[in-house]
Amino acid sequence: MTVFLGLGIAGIVLLVLSLVLDGVLEGLFEGAGVLDGLFDGLLSLPVVAGFVSMLGFGGAIVLGTTGLGAGPATAAGTCAGAGAGWLTLRLTRALMRDQSAPTPRGGDLVGTAGSVVTAIPADGYGEVLLRLGGQPVKFAARSTVAVARGAEVWVDASLSPTSVTVRPVER
Repeated sequence: MTVFLGLGIAGIVLLVLSLVLDGVLEGLFEGAGVLDGLFDGLLSLPVVAGFVSMLGFGGAIVLGTTGLGAGPATAAGTCAGAGAGWLTLRLTRALMRDQSAPTPRGGDLVGTAGSVVTAIPADGYGEVLLRLGGQPVKFAARSTVAVARGAEVWVDASLSPTSVTVRPVER
């Protein structure tokens, strides 16, 4: 029973290490040629940790609750470990495929309305407050005509990730 509990605890420790030292094992063998991609699937650290911990705890449960010996306990633990490893593999692959929305870029601002924070002189730079991804963001702004502070403007073009060309809104 001690061996099974030791395997279960070792699996949990391995899982914690895989979370804390994410990618370290993969980095140790990077460029080895033969081992490229080996740790991305069935032998990834979370899958191995799930297998080892369920092998240990499953075997300990069977050994402690039935009158069966170590052989059947090991077989039951191996089945439980294989199931846990498979579920861990499926879950980690699903999580790795999950993608977030793309990061907004300066070009996404074209056509956006904003207000002037710092007055913009003709053919000079000032500052405008725009909404990017639902958040207020200050950008350097250039205009061909002078625009007073507080005026509403439209973004015509993105000059760089932090500056835009604007024109005043005509009413």
